[in-house]
Amino acid sequence: MTMSQKILAKKAGLTEVKAGQLIRAKLDMVLGNDITSPVAINEFEKAGFAEVFDKEKISLVMDHFTPNKDIKAAEQCKRCREFAAKHRITNFYDVGEMGIEHCLLPEKGLVKPGDLIIGADSHTCTYGALGAFSTGVGSTDMAVGMATGEAWFKVPAAIRFNLSGKLSRNVSGKDVILHIIGLIGVDGALYQSMEFGSSSGAATGEGLASLTIDDRLCMANMAIEAGGKNGIFEVDEITTEYIQATTGGRSCEAFAPDSDAEYSRVIEINLSDIKSTVSFPHLPENTKTVDEITEKIKLDQVVIGSCTNGRISDMKAAAEILKGKKVAPGLRCIVIPGTQKIFLECMELGYAQIFVEAGCVFSTPTCGPCLGGHMGILAKGERALATTNRNFVGRMGHPESEVYLASPEVAAFSAVAGYIAKEND
Repeated sequence: MTMSQKILAKKAGLTEVKAGQLIRAKLDMVLGNDITSPVAINEFEKAGFAEVFDKEKISLVMDHFTPNKDIKAAEQCKRCREFAAKHRITNFYDVGEMGIEHCLLPEKGLVKPGDLIIGADSHTCTYGALGAFSTGVGSTDMAVGMATGEAWFKVPAAIRFNLSGKLSRNVSGKDVILHIIGLIGVDGALYQSMEFGSSSGAATGEGLASLTIDDRLCMANMAIEAGGKNGIFEVDEITTEYIQATTGGRSCEAFAPDSDAEYSRVIEINLSDIKSTVSFPHLPENTKTVDEITEKIKLDQVVIGSCTNGRISDMKAAAEILKGKKVAPGLRCIVIPGTQKIFLECMELGYAQIFVEAGCVFSTPTCGPCLGGHMGILAKGERALATTNRNFVGRMGHPESEVYLASPEVAAFSAVAGYIAKEND
């Protein structure tokens, strides 16, 4: 079995599962946000459920439209607050305590290797970076999960990605996953697990071992952009060290793939060959390396943050490039740390001052601009480069605007240049 299949078998109480099999499995965490949770709460109550299955295993994070952008957003958050209070939900995060959900849960130690996690948000697949099986579901499935602690799954087949080599300077996990999506397409992993590990020929310190947890969180986050059911990484010393720090040593079980695990495809990725990569409108698969961009693509806005690239390493990368420089005239640069903790770290390390002095907006944690919600909506004809995860038509505002996806490094270089750029442009 693959890593994903082993977790699903364990949670279903089975010794073995096969791709395509329908199972019912026990959940370790059910997640919702301020957009999806109110729908789930309505379904929960409509179905006549009186209690949640475990107040410790539900997380409600108010991150998309908070601080509330309008009356409707305020009503949605109020609905969540009342439900959380009624059912004494332990992991309820509101203004002042919240962060972007997929940055916050790992930071809080709420997700760990071997867990089975569903969330009413498509980027719930982020937690596979820690060796968990995590995937997005609809609000109805979230409602049933909150009530019963169970969900049904069709066991996915898997694509194996064998990693070798090491990333070059100013290249990160974002470039790797954009490269992969460009390679296989937005439906290249349709309803399959994207399973990452080192190539058998990888040298010491190369392949998986050369990727930070933040690189892995970014890559797992975007598995859905290749159509994946989930993304998952083998657990190694880097994972274990992170889990020890965030969970306080809580017990967990890591699942490695069997040597004879069946994969629909095996893809070799040499990290040394990856270059800074940009996804052009209007699909994540529409990629080019920065070296392949021959024209000056003028930008109106740059966004650095999101559940994909809002972690402290992303803030550091951007700050180091922006230090002592100014955002190009006529360009808006919005920097959004992923959590309150990361916000504070940016203050303590001087990153916030660097951003403000460079002419950036430094924001409270929010998903806001990524989904065209608030804090950076695009007007007709405007063009943005963002470290977010999705660039569909109208994703960040007007349907006649454009969104380009890139790493924090490319975003920072581009904010200074005023057009999509790399170092020394």
